[in-house]
Amino acid sequence: MNQLLNKIALTLSQSQIDLPRLEARRILSFVCHKSEDEVALQERELSMAETQILEDIIRQRKAHKPLDKILGSKGFYKYDFIVSEDVLSPRPDTEILVEEAISLLPSDKPQKIVDFGTGSGCILLSLLAENKLWQGQGVDISAKALNIAKQNAALLGVEQQVRWINKGWFDADLPQLLDSPVDMIVSNPPYIPSQDIQSLDDEVKNYDPLLALDGGEDGLNHYRQIAQVSAPLLKEGGFILLEVGIHQAQMVADIFCQAGLHWVKTVSDLGQIARCVILKK
Repeated sequence: MNQLLNKIALTLSQSQIDLPRLEARRILSFVCHKSEDEVALQERELSMAETQILEDIIRQRKAHKPLDKILGSKGFYKYDFIVSEDVLSPRPDTEILVEEAISLLPSDKPQKIVDFGTGSGCILLSLLAENKLWQGQGVDISAKALNIAKQNAALLGVEQQVRWINKGWFDADLPQLLDSPVDMIVSNPPYIPSQDIQSLDDEVKNYDPLLALDGGEDGLNHYRQIAQVSAPLLKEGGFILLEVGIHQAQMVADIFCQAGLHWVKTVSDLGQIARCVILKK
């Protein structure tokens, strides 16, 4: 299938798609229900049904619909997650939160973890899949997002370790609905300043939910509210881990310190951008 792979990669490249060869392999893997390595070694013609599926995927991808939203799944940390236009696509940078959380949580005793703005559930469910002693609560204002998260919990076999709360952190009754105090809070809240939304890549602004992107005028609205809600929920010695946007780490740390928490460290992503702020009660 090398000839077909080359043809798909060329088509994607001409549409200014990054990593066209990599995407071509993933697309053919999906169409043929084979691993990417098997597809590269296979020599056969596509069936008519497979050809139609391939052509539909290419048509959508040329229009810059994200590949994970077309195929319905995205790899994150160690797992594949169901995704749709109702949830933010998991990003590799967010894996830092998972890695740091695992390093902070004791593995030999139960831990209560809350995920604010759980979306697909990728952060929380990756943590719960690491340790059967850990219990989670996933909070999201979007019922459609929680439906995706529930499906992912079932796929990872952790549905008995998690409960879902269809609320936002601006809802006054949220604290009463949570089983607290908790050992850890994780969150990747909306942090894009409102005026910057239109300058985002089409694949983000047109296909990720606006609710998961818009952080208000300065991008910090959600951090201010989460800080007020989080401090009373945490146990003494409990941690909160937050994903932040570029140039936001110090401002976010200040917001949470003013709410009574103590800065522990800030961790940079692979691009050396300060991406994860960690604080402790």
